[in-house]
Amino acid sequence: MPEKSGQEKSLDGKVVIITGATGGLGTSVTAAFLEAGARVAAVDRSAQQAATENFVPVAGDLSTFAGAQSAADAVIARWGRINVLVHLVGGFAGGVSVSDSDDATFDRMMNLNVRTALHMLRAVLPQMRTQGTGRILAIGSRAAVEPSPMSGLYAASKAALVSLVRTIAAENADRGIGANVVLPGTMDTPANRAAMPAANPSQWVPPAQVASLLVHLASDSASAITGAVIPIFGSAA
Repeated sequence: MPEKSGQEKSLDGKVVIITGATGGLGTSVTAAFLEAGARVAAVDRSAQQAATENFVPVAGDLSTFAGAQSAADAVIARWGRINVLVHLVGGFAGGVSVSDSDDATFDRMMNLNVRTALHMLRAVLPQMRTQGTGRILAIGSRAAVEPSPMSGLYAASKAALVSLVRTIAAENADRGIGANVVLPGTMDTPANRAAMPAANPSQWVPPAQVASLLVHLASDSASAITGAVIPIFGSAA
């Protein structure tokens, strides 16, 4: 993926791991971080994109800690450090009430939305603590703080992610590590347009705005922001 130009290089030279980098949001986030001058390691199961000077695809199965550790080790071997983790991996399942839900859906939501984050956090934090600096950013969901009917297990998993990230912020403030979670409303992605053809996507959250917010939070100008839960709900809020 070629680096873009034309934007202030607020992340010049910083090494950034982006998980879920090839999804509807991930493509925008990866482009924004490259535009800001970062060196980006895009972690995905397949890692089929071509590497460039400031971009490298990294294969990683985040369902296991070993997979997350292998991805983090590959980035450190290439660039010697990890300045920022941007965790975008997640998924949705819903459509039934809590009383009608099942263990399989609960496990799927916790695995996708919490366990993958836990594995990546455990993989990158030792390096960040040794450096005495680092930024951790995760994508949650509006549902984490404003649950709605028929998506209770998804909302619970996203609420757990919020708690996990805020705990990381509290536990690692002594080592100069900040951690924040962004809560988008419905995002204007091809998958959401296909799933909700009757909706009005002009009221949804543009992925580019989420990407810009993440770039700012990763920059030195946002170093005092940590433990924050930041809503970005769109005009339908």
